[in-house]
Amino acid sequence: MKFHQKPCTFVSQVELKVENLERSLSFYEEVIGFQILESSERKAILTADGKTPLLSIEQPDNVKVKEPRTTGLYHFALLLPTRADLARALQHFIKMNIRLGASDHLVSEALYLDDPDGNGIEIYADRPSSAWSWREGQVVMATEPLNAENLLKEANGEQWMGLPKAALMGHIHLHVSELEKTEEFYLKGLGFELVTRYGSQALFLSTGGYHHHIGLNTWNGVGAKSPAENSVGLKWFSLVFPTEEDRKNIVMQLKNIGAPVRDENGEFTTEDPSGNPIRLLV
Repeated sequence: MKFHQKPCTFVSQVELKVENLERSLSFYEEVIGFQILESSERKAILTADGKTPLLSIEQPDNVKVKEPRTTGLYHFALLLPTRADLARALQHFIKMNIRLGASDHLVSEALYLDDPDGNGIEIYADRPSSAWSWREGQVVMATEPLNAENLLKEANGEQWMGLPKAALMGHIHLHVSELEKTEEFYLKGLGFELVTRYGSQALFLSTGGYHHHIGLNTWNGVGAKSPAENSVGLKWFSLVFPTEEDRKNIVMQLKNIGAPVRDENGEFTTEDPSGNPIRLLV
């Protein structure tokens, strides 16, 4: 998982707002296989290895159900270490009768499902980067049917035991209101590189030659509004930069393009042109 460590910039953690914390905890423990790292009456921090936060879920006051056709989360994506891990996850979901989507993206194989609030989740395993194809500087991806029968053979009769300890937050995919200013923000501001453009509706960005750390789309409509503050959905996601110097340079780049940057006791935050909040970490 070389694309989720130095010298790459990558997504490390996501925080979601949910309607019912107890219901969501049950789902994320029993279905997804997280462990609870910390919890309180209104919030829980979840982990795969018992020490590293990957997902936080919070129940806001006066929470509203997920607003349709707004900006925010399309899905967050958990990267599993091996194809065998993905096979055991699929076996587990079938046993639990979970409704799934499934795709072969050439660079990866992926399973898709929603949490009880409609927050999208992808669980995937990468193919070796040596097998990815690049054409004119863009990685070749597709959405083809997953060969589930072939994948399940990789389980080798072993049962799902929860998320593997080496599972990571592989990427995040966001609904945005437009792409021109959004592209400037992520490329000229945050320093990502464009690796795939799907017409006028979606962009995929990465650092270090990954197939994508961030996906952006306008599938909820150009001009989609931001959800209400207390709506179910994305609260923030975090980006990890290789060094403090890199983060300082990114903060300067963001300010140079007029993007908002807040510094609260050394904790830097920003938001993209569609209002998606981002924490800038080292």
